[in-house]
Amino acid sequence: MSTDRVVSLSVPAHARAGQWRLHPGHAMTLRPQKTAQLRVRHGRVWVTYAGIEGVAPEAAGDHFLGVGDVLTVPAGARLVMEPLATPGDASPVCFDWHDSALSAAPGRFAREVGAPARDLAAALGQSVQALARLLRGLAGYGDVLVAGRGRVLSPLESLRP
Repeated sequence: MSTDRVVSLSVPAHARAGQWRLHPGHAMTLRPQKTAQLRVRHGRVWVTYAGIEGVAPEAAGDHFLGVGDVLTVPAGARLVMEPLATPGDASPVCFDWHDSALSAAPGRFAREVGAPARDLAAALGQSVQALARLLRGLAGYGDVLVAGRGRVLSPLESLRP
């Protein structure tokens, strides 16, 4: 496997399955914390993993997967994969990565209410932070705002209209 660029990912529990992409000339390392499944949606990929206790030797090692192929990866495995592309082919391999935490699709309420509520909470948090920075910035100009009330202006400040 060439490793022009290796991306190592530990999939967070809140990530959604599907729509993963890996471009030719790149390799990716995945380390599932729970038993997971890799399903190829587009293209072909070369996958290898080994050294997992309790896994039959024939299950570990090199695997060549195409569209629709599924590989079950045991928890704790170190899986390395790279696209198998023909020369001149620049299209990425598309795949799904499911572990038991991701296998259940979000319900309608989570999609239509929960996700927008999280987005709104994040936006409000950023708004509060921006307001606080603005107020701190204005407070730094307090001496300019009270000029003429007991403060002596510098020669350059006195030239301003």
